Amino acid sequence: MSSAALLAFAGVALLCVATPGPTTLLALSNGSRFGLRAALPGMAGAVVSDLLLMAAATAGLSTLLTASASAFAVVKWVGVAYLAYLGVRLLQKSTALSPVQAATALDIRPTSSALFLRSFLVAVTNPKAYLFFAALLPQFIDPAQPQAAQYTVLALIFGSLDLVTMAAYAVAGERATRFFDAASTRLRIDRACGATLLLLATSLALLRRPPSDA
Repeated sequence: MSSAALLAFAGVALLCVATPGPTTLLALSNGSRFGLRAALPGMAGAVVSDLLLMAAATAGLSTLLTASASAFAVVKWVGVAYLAYLGVRLLQKSTALSPVQAATALDIRPTSSALFLRSFLVAVTNPKAYLFFAALLPQFIDPAQPQAAQYTVLALIFGSLDLVTMAAYAVAGERATRFFDAASTRLRIDRACGATLLLLATSLALLRRPPSDA
């Protein structure tokens, strides 16, 4: 694999992970509420999901999702339900209580395993991610070289960039609560993240299964 191919992949990967998505929004929300260090388990869950998604895509799971309407529907609607659940939960906590009460409730930190699973499940239940990796990765693979090692390198690059990007989102959320009123800032961030997660759930609900070549 050439250096040019690696740099090109890194550029594409950085553009993808920098675009706000479910896991970056969770990192932003967790960072504003708990700080960077406490948000790390959620970031770890997202990175593990990256590696799993890329492995599944290269193993042919994306082909199964394209060929099987039932498999695609199961993954899709589980993802829609979970995104909607997280979005509604953030909105309910930030609107049902007074600002002080809501800020206090939102500061109750979930366990590290809960934060990990939240980000992990958001990613692995998104069929678009499987299809995206299946379309993206082969473009940067040299068929004349051992493919397993190349996929491993690409996975490590993508996971590392995703981790750095989520950390930047978490730090942005943490810094925002320091420079502005902490309670109101956390509420605004969670309302924005909750509303965006609902929009992403709606977008996923409208996603149609790609046509099968079979």
